Parts: sequence; structure tokens; C-alpha cells
Amino acid sequence: MFSIENDQLVVDLLNPATDRERLGTRYCHGGYIWQVRSRRAGPLFTGPQWPSATPTTFNGQGLPESFRHHSRSGQPLTWKGDRGVALGIGELARNATGEIELVSPCTWSVTHHSGRMDFHTVHSAVGFHYDLVRTVQLVDRTLTSTSQLTNLSDSPLALQWFAHPFFALTDRLIDVRLPEGTTLQENPGYTLTGRELRFKRRFEHERDGHMDLLHLPAGQRLVARLSHPALDHIEVSTDFSPSETVIWANDATFSIEPYRALHIPHGKTETWSITYRLGKES
Repeated sequence: MFSIENDQLVVDLLNPATDRERLGTRYCHGGYIWQVRSRRAGPLFTGPQWPSATPTTFNGQGLPESFRHHSRSGQPLTWKGDRGVALGIGELARNATGEIELVSPCTWSVTHHSGRMDFHTVHSAVGFHYDLVRTVQLVDRTLTSTSQLTNLSDSPLALQWFAHPFFALTDRLIDVRLPEGTTLQENPGYTLTGRELRFKRRFEHERDGHMDLLHLPAGQRLVARLSHPALDHIEVSTDFSPSETVIWANDATFSIEPYRALHIPHGKTETWSITYRLGKES
């Protein structure tokens, strides 16, 4: 595992070459933020199976990101027949029982700077060819994760990216302040009153939870302020307007997931970031 740190925080990142037991076919291997630790307050993020030290690779923990190779409805995105590619992970295939397996991982070069790590891969599989740089930077109490994706394929590259941060709960509850004009359909999990999102009840266990869609104002980037058991708040923000914004929670965590629909022509590059501002320790 790698780390970047300062006098207040330590950011733990998985090593794509050696942390295989924590990696899978869901989250991008390069730039996977496994945990952010306060030198005073300890771990600041959780996961669906928290505090297990060995969560499944599908669930994970911390601040992972993903390039979807299937849509949530099951539509294949970066597949050709029974072979596919998960960007930032490697070549995929379906086994005899229909499960997705990693056939061969992509190779990453990693550069460690002061307060920053760069993860770079150039990968080609099943007709897809791309260049991906993932950069994680820590400045004071602000952590920024940036993706730069270049399509080297002959045809356009169409897929979805999303971040899946796992925020800590306080007594199995959380308060979230959202952009003015955000809406949420009636649902059994959450209430949205004005800008304030809250749970309708405490979820009881790992499989007790709810997923729904937030609707941000058109053209609005995501800026959300969340309560935290050890900090006065955490703010998460994107530098783009999400194509979708999913929310999900169980008894151990809450996630707000900005999606970005990508359609990149041959030779073109897209760059975007998500930022976490960690408030003062309470």
C-alpha cells in the first residue's frame, strides 16, 4: 500500500501490483483511496462492511472510483461478445457460470511526488485502446482525485464513470446539505426538506439499506456538505455537472455517487476531478 501525508492526515492508496486481494472487477485499481486517516481521530471513511478489515472487493471501502463496463441496468458498455475491458482494471471474460472474471490486469506506472501520487496506464484489449492517468493530491485538509482519459481506439469510447465515496455515519445517521433546487422522489429511505437530506430511519444491518436518485438542477455541479462523527463536516464537490447522482446507504455508511457519461472520439482527452474538503476535528 502507498501513502501520501502531511502533519494532519494520511491517505492510504492501494498498490495495483501487490494489493490484489483488495482489488476486483468493479473499482479502478490505480488511484484507489483505501482510507484517509486523521493523525488525531483515526480513520475518517467507512464502507458497506465496516469495520471489517477484509471487505469483499465488490463492496470495498474508502473513496473508490469506477469506469462501468456495464450500465446499472445490465447493458454492456465496453464488451465485445463474451470479452470486455474494465478501464483501469484489465481484460474481462465470463466464466462457465456467467460470472465476470479478470483475465489479465492492466499495468500501472506509479510516481510519488510530495503530497501527490500519479498512476498511469496505457492499455489495449478486445479492440479498446486508451491512456489513463489517475492523480491523487493532498493539500492541507483538501483531497482531490483527478482522472485524465484519452481514447486511442479507432472508434469512439462510450462508457460511464462514477465515484463511490463511503461516508461515516453518526449513530447510523447522517445530515447532508445539497445544492438549492435539488429534488428527490418519495421513497422509503430518505427525506429531502429544502436542501437538507436525512434518513427516515436507522438501517439495521449490511443488507438493510436503500438506493435512489437525486436530481440536481440542470447544469449544476455537485457540492454537498455532510455531517461526520469526528469532524465538523466533510464537503464533496465535482468540477462537472453529473449525468446522474445516486445515493445509497446501509447501517455502516452513506454514499453519494456522481456519474459522468463519457463519449470520447478517437484521439481526444477528457479530464475531471472530485474533491473532498475535510473539516476541523470536533
